[in-house]
Amino acid sequence: MYNCYIDFMKINLPEFLIPIFRTNHAGETGAVYIYKAIIMISKDKEILDFSKKHLKTESEHLKLIEKILDKKHRSKLILFWKFAGFLTGFIPSLISKRFVFATIYYVESFVEKHYQQQLEILKNKKKYTKLEKFIKKLQDDEVDHKDEAMLGASNFNRIHEIWGSIIGFGSELAVRLSKKV
Repeated sequence: MYNCYIDFMKINLPEFLIPIFRTNHAGETGAVYIYKAIIMISKDKEILDFSKKHLKTESEHLKLIEKILDKKHRSKLILFWKFAGFLTGFIPSLISKRFVFATIYYVESFVEKHYQQQLEILKNKKKYTKLEKFIKKLQDDEVDHKDEAMLGASNFNRIHEIWGSIIGFGSELAVRLSKKV
């Protein structure tokens, strides 16, 4: 799936992209733990199948980003991102199937925008065409997750929307923190 990026993975990130990739690493780590929590708690076959499929994709994203971002540049708060991700999967798993789908929808909506911001930064920078394609592939996968979650949930109510606002706020805070620490 990502074989076309193998040669790219061996280059050093320019300084200006290190904080951005630190946020990507933190986010993909959180995503892996969201799905791990859902799988641990949920008894619903549809949710389990959905989560196992997407855990595989998120784990692949994390491995690829770890090939790009040196350990010394990764967030020092990685244990916190794992815990936050776990809670983000754990809480909705206790509530309902629709709550799980709403969670994934709102998380992936945020991630889609986050990756789009990165694509805007790289646009018209010929030197980073492969990196731009890589981020676009990550974004496409996240949009697929978002769309699948929306289909699974059919619609969201006001409580889901409030939860989505909390997720958006937490995700934005995580990006700001992980850029620095």
